[in-house]
Amino acid sequence: MAAAAASSLLFFSSPSSSSSSSSTSLTPPSRLSLSSTFSISPSLHSISSASKNSTFRRASAAPAGAVIIKAEKKNVLIVNTDSGGHAIIGFYFAKDLLASGHGVTIMTVGQESSDKMKKPPFNRFSEIVNAGGKTVWGEPADVGKVLEGASFDVVLDNNGKDLEAVRPVADWAKGSGVKQFMFISSAGIYKPTDEPPHLEGDAVKADAGHVGVEKYISEIFDNWTSFRPQYMIGSGNNKDCEEWFFDRIVRGRPVPIPGSGMQLTNIAHVRDLSSMLILGVEKPDAAGGRIFNCVSDRAVTLDGMAKYCAKAAGLPVEIVHYDPKAVGVDSKKAFPFRNMHFYAEPRAAKEILEWSGTTNLPEDLKERFEEYVKIGRDKKDIKFEIDDKILAALKVAVAA
Repeated sequence: MAAAAASSLLFFSSPSSSSSSSSTSLTPPSRLSLSSTFSISPSLHSISSASKNSTFRRASAAPAGAVIIKAEKKNVLIVNTDSGGHAIIGFYFAKDLLASGHGVTIMTVGQESSDKMKKPPFNRFSEIVNAGGKTVWGEPADVGKVLEGASFDVVLDNNGKDLEAVRPVADWAKGSGVKQFMFISSAGIYKPTDEPPHLEGDAVKADAGHVGVEKYISEIFDNWTSFRPQYMIGSGNNKDCEEWFFDRIVRGRPVPIPGSGMQLTNIAHVRDLSSMLILGVEKPDAAGGRIFNCVSDRAVTLDGMAKYCAKAAGLPVEIVHYDPKAVGVDSKKAFPFRNMHFYAEPRAAKEILEWSGTTNLPEDLKERFEEYVKIGRDKKDIKFEIDDKILAALKVAVAA
């Protein structure tokens, strides 16, 4: 991707331009304290540590007289989950790293011969190999054996949801001299708030597995970073997001949405998540000891998502709202998103890494619908038992 390739070029101001860059200041993201959960002193860097990197900018924004330098090329290991929506993050990140000139090995949990590997994004791993990357399979506990003799500058754990799963990888990385450890956490660990959106440093659920991982890596690594994603879309995703809406819209069925439909959430294109991870690799001093919400910089309502999906498909949509308790269904099984306001803001990434998002749901969903039709999902026989129960309770007719 062009954005990823561009990120391999950074510049520092020459003496002639130092006067303008010296006035640059970075304001720490508000609510960036972690004291409400546990103490991690590296995450509370004084802004001077970020300021050391504040003169770095994208090459495209280089002022006259700037000296262009190339970012250090690194060897990166991605430990990738074999299921769930996060698998696509490792896939995009691997491709973007390779496009930026870094070395990549992606170690997927499980076995290459498993049925899971026949599904996206795993059935597209040839794209990684063809771009110069390596793909291997194995269990996190066996990472030392699977990668015997290999050395890495950076490790990203995109698999574990708790310390039991991540500790073998983290301990091996520490013992192997890995300089930077990055972890894919989750914005789902934030406690519900009366003051959305969620910002880095907001209170988290102390018993959440990801929290234990963040605490552990902060204790054993000098340079660690945690990224907290939310919902995502993108080619190769194997967890329904936009597809859930398309399934109903193309078949002329009502789209049942719990509550008012005005609940806000965050849905990012995975390319934005990957571009943030790239900056984490290429700006290690700025990213070190930090937590970043790995999300889009815009929220969308649940009704809005349905409307955007319908517009992308070029079809009308009938939205039906319901109370899950009144109709006797579990909203977690009936709907792909949380039935509440649930969105985070990428304030730290924008202010510290100088990241910018490119997610544009109306346009991105057009591309996703084209692929939806291309793979024939619009013709697939899909059962809607839970929908039918909801609609029957509401006395809403469904066209035959």
